[in-house]
Amino acid sequence: MPRERESAAEPAGGRRPLSRELIVREAIAFIDDEGITALTMRALAGRLGVEAMSLYRYVNGREDLLEAVVGSLVERIEVAPPDDEGLAANWHGYLQWLAHSVRDVALQHPAIFPLVATRHPAATWLRPPLRSVRIVEQFLTTLIQHGFREEQAVEIYRVFTSFLLGQLLLEVAARGESTAPVQVPLDEGDADVPNRDEELDIARFPTVARLRSLLSEDHSQAEFERSLEALLDRLDLLFAQ
Repeated sequence: MPRERESAAEPAGGRRPLSRELIVREAIAFIDDEGITALTMRALAGRLGVEAMSLYRYVNGREDLLEAVVGSLVERIEVAPPDDEGLAANWHGYLQWLAHSVRDVALQHPAIFPLVATRHPAATWLRPPLRSVRIVEQFLTTLIQHGFREEQAVEIYRVFTSFLLGQLLLEVAARGESTAPVQVPLDEGDADVPNRDEELDIARFPTVARLRSLLSEDHSQAEFERSLEALLDRLDLLFAQ
């Protein structure tokens, strides 16, 4: 399927008025077309038909632009299946829907998806690619509604994100995209990343607020061992003679 173009058509009357939304949308289209290493403020400004310095009224440099690009992609993940799909009736259907929604975004924007994995999330307990508090709230709430205990819902979040991240990074890498963190400076700006745990407002997300301490716990070693055992059990089932 041909990739849908992100760039908005220029109005007949001339240049489009600049806005943060337009700049981010054009940055996504630029990376889709040219790759992340080709993106500079000057090149992006040329695509928009403006001077590079005019972009700084709307984005505060490299870090701010990348954070906005990642945020825009994550917000495109559809977290709730349509009612007519019937997938929300059980937790299997819900997780299948969500996994395919994340995969669709990753494969539509394979050059950008590694940024979702490698950019620092707003809090250390937010796990890529489900690195939005809004998505985590919906995820945990849905699983609890399906009968899981709170600690089970948190563990599923960890296991599910680990699967998605590993699988989808391999898929975009197979398409020739780099999965390494961005090393080439995108501009001369030095904006701070405005997303630190202490600044994160979770008051509007009651499930996340209630489970924040559970989300912050580190069980990496135990999770690795359980995931490895589950993989070996699956291989036994697949290839048992």
